[in-house]
Amino acid sequence: MPRRRKRDIIIKGFSKLLKEDKLKIVAELMDKQVESMDLMMSFWHSDHKVQKIFDEFSENTITNFYIPYGVAPNVIVNGHNYLVPLVIEESSVVAAASSSAKFWSERGGFKAEVIEVIKIGQVHFTWKGDKQKLLSVFNDLKKYLRNSVREITSNMEARGGGVVDFELIDMTKEVDDYYQLKVSFNTVDSMGANFINSCLEEFAVALQTYFREKKIFEGEEKESRIIMSILSNYTPECLVKAWVECEYSDMDSVDDKMKGEEFAKKFQLAVKIAEVDVYRATTHNKGIFNGIDAVAIATGNDFRAIEAAGHTYASKSGKYKSLSTVKLKDGKFIYSLTIPLAMGTVGGLTSLHPLAKQSLEMLDNPTAKELMMITASVGLANNFAAIRSLVTKGIQVGHMKMHLMNILNHFEATEDEKAKAVEYFIGNKVSFNSVSQFINKLREVEE
Repeated sequence: MPRRRKRDIIIKGFSKLLKEDKLKIVAELMDKQVESMDLMMSFWHSDHKVQKIFDEFSENTITNFYIPYGVAPNVIVNGHNYLVPLVIEESSVVAAASSSAKFWSERGGFKAEVIEVIKIGQVHFTWKGDKQKLLSVFNDLKKYLRNSVREITSNMEARGGGVVDFELIDMTKEVDDYYQLKVSFNTVDSMGANFINSCLEEFAVALQTYFREKKIFEGEEKESRIIMSILSNYTPECLVKAWVECEYSDMDSVDDKMKGEEFAKKFQLAVKIAEVDVYRATTHNKGIFNGIDAVAIATGNDFRAIEAAGHTYASKSGKYKSLSTVKLKDGKFIYSLTIPLAMGTVGGLTSLHPLAKQSLEMLDNPTAKELMMITASVGLANNFAAIRSLVTKGIQVGHMKMHLMNILNHFEATEDEKAKAVEYFIGNKVSFNSVSQFINKLREVEE
């Protein structure tokens, strides 16, 4: 009978254990248990109060996972010059954002506007009764629902937000007896997830109560059932637009092999490909989210929700396509990005994570709308930098130069070896194999 491995044993009550005990259980799965424990403990924050905050962000926390925190200077948005924090581990993203920001800072900077800030929540329920009865009392029902959440919404309303509107959605053609109560919210400067979900759960209770109390529904209240109440991360009415523009001649210096007009037309064609080909569109939009995600993480925002909304928005026509567009008109190059960005500057991690708070201070404590515009501009900056490289020198020249340090660290290069490698690869192509050969030759000489 084969020996039962420790990793095959079901662990009961793990969440109730002390962090140190959880860490020991994890370390027992490793070949080098002591070294594994030492490694994970070395990433604990030296300030116990700060570490306690980190531990309470999530469950079963045993250590911290570091990701580089960088900054992109010269990001000019609507005339305001920002030093933008970016949290990302991918080589060349920060460099690309910085390069693009500097390029456009000399051509008027980024322009941006918030189109709308509405977020959506849904109460999903079944109804076997008369739909016309529902419609006949819907205005009264909306008042009833608003009153049911007065205690929850009062503070949000004082800040200019709250429940915006209700809509009854008939989904019975897709699923038998299925309806939605679609609710629009304005959460002002907060991300508002907890606020929205709290309201929705109250709406679900109030909806059932309303069915029971109204005489018009006598005999039908048992024909309704709440399925679930939850916000939607798709926020097509929480939109921001960012754009850049300049004369063709202002881009004559982009590449020594083509004039600005030729570059503009080649750039437009590259974007057009991302509008018609889903394979290219996916990578194209990933480049946009390189910048957007990095700002979202740095400011304590939910980058997963932002990405989900963005990719859904990219498919709104029925086909997944580029989120950015190019217009060439009267000798002008106009590049724009329109994207849903549900972001907040108060509450959640934005208030709890020490670096998230510092990030917002670095950005001059922006409102949610201002953060949306900054973030969209950085997404456009990264997208511009990527396409500029693709249609000129190619993406790998710059990317692999930035990736050089990662390769050198893989070979455990000394500081002297790194310095020699950086000098050598200024004029030579970087690849894993070429760096390996260079390091081996250096070490052969030293021997």
